[in-house]
Amino acid sequence: MAKRELPENWQKSDKSLRAIQIAFEFGAGISERIRREANRNGLSTSDQIRKIIQLDVKPPKRPRLTVSLTPEDYQQLAERYRIPVDDKPAIREAVRRELIEFAERHS
Repeated sequence: MAKRELPENWQKSDKSLRAIQIAFEFGAGISERIRREANRNGLSTSDQIRKIIQLDVKPPKRPRLTVSLTPEDYQQLAERYRIPVDDKPAIREAVRRELIEFAERHS
């Protein structure tokens, strides 16, 4: 069976899909120091670890913050923002505005 060629726009993603994520468990002190150093360097913890072990670190194309939300989280946010629970884009926008306000208050 011949190997199928991936569409050109998928070929870069193919490398990422082959990457294997590994996790480390340390005491709070080690983890906290690495996180603080990452923050000081403007890096994700993953990129800070890559820097420590002398692997290449590429600048992010689109710096972003993420959060995982459960259905219960959406329910709480919908009630808090007085938005229908099924209007996820509006909930996302309300969260985005609140994060911007937070950052502006703490600058």
